[in-house]
Amino acid sequence: MTPSPVSDDSADVTADAAVRRRLHAIAYRMTGSQHDAEDVVQEGLARWHQLTEDERALVRQPLAWLTRVVSRLCLDQLRSARAQREHYRGIWLPEPQLGDSVFAPADPADPADRVTLDDSVSYAFLVALEKLTPAERVSFILHDVFGVPFAEIAGTVGRSSAACRQLAVTARAHLAAEPRFDVAGAERDRVVAVFLDACRGGDLRDLVAVLDPNVVSVADGGEQIRVARRPVVGAEAVATYLLGVLAAQGRQVTLSLEQINGRAGIAVHDSTGLLGAVDLVVIGGRVARIAIQVNPEKLNAQVDD
Repeated sequence: MTPSPVSDDSADVTADAAVRRRLHAIAYRMTGSQHDAEDVVQEGLARWHQLTEDERALVRQPLAWLTRVVSRLCLDQLRSARAQREHYRGIWLPEPQLGDSVFAPADPADPADRVTLDDSVSYAFLVALEKLTPAERVSFILHDVFGVPFAEIAGTVGRSSAACRQLAVTARAHLAAEPRFDVAGAERDRVVAVFLDACRGGDLRDLVAVLDPNVVSVADGGEQIRVARRPVVGAEAVATYLLGVLAAQGRQVTLSLEQINGRAGIAVHDSTGLLGAVDLVVIGGRVARIAIQVNPEKLNAQVDD
């Protein structure tokens, strides 16, 4: 579905669905949380309405103004979350987006840019963004994903244009050290399906065969669900861990293919609903990274939708 053009008319900017989608796209990539993204977008829109008519008339580009306000709110939220996550129980992973809805701001004219937009909302990419400082993350997302000039980013981050450019350079260097983030494709979908069949079949050798020898598995259970609190590394260790978790379930669970942040992933359900979302990074025809989100608080967003 092609989003409608974004309006920059101050008379109706907050009522424009495309504007809201763009702001949410920015906020979700920055915060890694649908709930936080919704909160900051609502706060940004509220601040626009708090302006007087004369003040709004002075804003030449309402969308740019809203982008700056929402980005500042995200920056504040990231700084607060950074301190909270230092005391988080186990590994912190972003909230997944299940289904066909991906927060892409627009359909770019250049197909190559479409890959960049898809890649920037993939779950693996959001996980990697957690390694960045708040200022690096905001500068990188605004410039490299949404094309905001560094001169405008400077006013958001509170640093010079040159400093923001360097923040983006540093962010790229951190991300370049991560495994390549694959986008949707037939070969990746095939590997995900083989992984799913191996998990369903419960055969250790079949599962090991689809895993990279140095595969890394991480899981987020929050305070309520017991999971490995540290990464599990190595094909046999990961396969044993995953099959052990599935075998230990005292209730019937089903594993199914599901779109997770725009790519094929695996959803885990039981009779009560969604139990988990599993995202895979596929490199060289094998699963190289596994991210398992089973924290009920982060999966509730899927129910709320």
